[in-house]
Amino acid sequence: MASPLDLQEQEQLDEIKHFWKRYGNAITWALIVVLGGFAAFNGWQYWQRKQGAQAGVMFDQIEAAVQAGDLARVDRALSDIKERYPNTTFAHQAALLAARAYYDKSQSDAAKSSLTWVLEKSNDDGLRAVARLRLAALALEAKAYDEALAYLAKEIPPAFAALAHDRRGDIYLAQGKPAEAREAYRKAYEGLEESVEYKKLVEIKLNALGLDVSKPAVEAKK
Repeated sequence: MASPLDLQEQEQLDEIKHFWKRYGNAITWALIVVLGGFAAFNGWQYWQRKQGAQAGVMFDQIEAAVQAGDLARVDRALSDIKERYPNTTFAHQAALLAARAYYDKSQSDAAKSSLTWVLEKSNDDGLRAVARLRLAALALEAKAYDEALAYLAKEIPPAFAALAHDRRGDIYLAQGKPAEAREAYRKAYEGLEESVEYKKLVEIKLNALGLDVSKPAVEAKK
């Protein structure tokens, strides 16, 4: 028979799972975009130096199609830039942008294909990290937990390490492993700057798992 403590912990787990199922992917994908901004800026500078105005026009077409929610236009424009400039940073940025559009329209297979292409073609560690985190999110949503963890097993740049720990926590939680989830969230919390709003959500996750990070001396419930 479950003890009152067991029931309380289960209720906390169910609560955070419900919250994360509803809001988690949208929040993390948005945050990844923000943290990936530096890589995007570098990509833009490289593109401006090395490529012509036509490529910029092609990216603008993809961005406009994404904003309009026109996936047919996204497909055509993405295909063009991948065919003509497959090894450029800007093409990889376009693929990441398209992947988000596909995901928003519930086309997970197309999103996965676009993200996988980035992994295969890009030499930029930041862009590859973004692709890995998003692929892990898709695998988690599909309940392919081992696949999700495999995406995060590769080396992640320091700027994205906290997000990788956070995603591992989500995966462990979905697997019913609260101790592992708590440890992953703790690492994520410690790795995020105080100025990052997302840190508050990680704190909520930790609180739900019995760890009050506002009181470091208090050990998490076992």
